[in-house]
Amino acid sequence: MSRPPHPPPDPAPEVLLVEDDAVLREATGMALERHGFRVRTAADGLTGLEMFRARPPDVAVLDVMLPELDGVSLVRRIRETSGVPALMISARTDPIDVVQGLEAGADDYLTKPYDTAVLVARMRAALRRAGPGAGPTAAAPAEQAAPERLLRAGDLTVDARSLEVRRGDRQLDLTPTELKLVLEFAAEPGVVLSRSTLLERVWDYSWGGDSRVVDVHVQRLRAKVGHNRIETVRGFGYKLRP
Repeated sequence: MSRPPHPPPDPAPEVLLVEDDAVLREATGMALERHGFRVRTAADGLTGLEMFRARPPDVAVLDVMLPELDGVSLVRRIRETSGVPALMISARTDPIDVVQGLEAGADDYLTKPYDTAVLVARMRAALRRAGPGAGPTAAAPAEQAAPERLLRAGDLTVDARSLEVRRGDRQLDLTPTELKLVLEFAAEPGVVLSRSTLLERVWDYSWGGDSRVVDVHVQRLRAKVGHNRIETVRGFGYKLRP
């Protein structure tokens, strides 16, 4: 009796690296390939956008200072159609530059020079947050959730089973990071979650991370779920008002 064929192995995750420094682009691409990623590269923002639209990757790594189309504008264009995880890298450490990148839709950022192992860890954490099929933004499959999987806070409804978040009758379009963040709040309504707790649970950082990542994503989430739904507890963190 012939044995059934083995299913083909899952392909390695693909990264689109957009970096205008040729030496850094080649070195980073080779390092990512050694860590098991398939790598496509672009040297400017417009080419990167064309490559992304032609075949969305599993994760994008974008330099901030790019010719033709800068990294902040690039991630903003990506977010018009896709929830693919996007990380920004930059030699600039000015808080304004960091905040602009995160507000445009980046999930995380790294400052140059960076350790490739840290970049890989952040990319894998972003992929875990996104889960399978984190490509173009689309509604989650409809599924009837048990009552205990629903949280209602005013006009906000969070369905932890179908991964749908609604404000009134309107389904909210959240990035994977924003969805993970609101699920953490919804799991413990009224409980204060510190920035370090959120970094560990949402961004999967077991080491100290930059709290600005949390602050900017909370601000973006507030704009979608309602500014009065997530309360700042000064000196401690944030909580969802039940």
